[in-house]
Amino acid sequence: MNSVPSRRPLALVTGASAGIGYELALLFARNGYDLIATGRSDNIHKVAADFEQDGAQTIPVQADLADRQGVENVWQAVATTGRPLEAAVLNAGRSIGGAFLDTDLDDELGLIALNITSVVHLAKHVARHMAERRRGRILVTSSISATMPTPYETIYGPSRAFTFMFAESLRHELKEHGVSVTALLPGATDTDFHSRAGMDNTALGPGAKKNSRRVVAQQGYDALMAGKDHVVGGDRATKRMALINRVLPEPVKAARQERFTKPCA
Repeated sequence: MNSVPSRRPLALVTGASAGIGYELALLFARNGYDLIATGRSDNIHKVAADFEQDGAQTIPVQADLADRQGVENVWQAVATTGRPLEAAVLNAGRSIGGAFLDTDLDDELGLIALNITSVVHLAKHVARHMAERRRGRILVTSSISATMPTPYETIYGPSRAFTFMFAESLRHELKEHGVSVTALLPGATDTDFHSRAGMDNTALGPGAKKNSRRVVAQQGYDALMAGKDHVVGGDRATKRMALINRVLPEPVKAARQERFTKPCA
């Protein structure tokens, strides 16, 4: 980061090296924030230049948030700045496709560590920091998968149901401390998310119609700044699905979702 003191507010974005997280980081940069941007791969150092082009002093942090020390390294980067954190986007996450009988247990425990444990761990630091100052905004990425059973993504959906309810619960607690919490629930989005989950042989693989990651990120950013409790990220069909999921029986939703996530023979 530039040694010249900055008057821009500071934001933390995890999972900022690609996809929705990258687009969210760009939005913060373009709206006058400096950044601490994290990613698991060394690509985070390359994309930091993109954020700096929009005037953001950027600290890239390469860290595996599925590892406890990785989370601590990220928070240490925040603390070392000596600056107040105005916004935090807890976005890092992944999925695993395939039948539960076939998937690897260690891989699934790693998913839980990233999608659930790291969110709680980092949120503890962020929430206490912001509550002490009585100001701040937190965006937690969940998924529309939080609203339904997810066969053939058997661990992913429940992990996102956790982050959704965690964000809603934390929001209620932190209101009296002047801190706002918002959950972002994207539908299927045009990133490499499903490919990295090993789902190229499903209806969500290459060629599938998906939401724009830029649109989803903008919706999340706008909801955060408006202080909303949550927003479904995507087009009208995605938002309609989220509404319908409130009333459909779980077995019906599971059967519908299987059409998208079950591997092709």
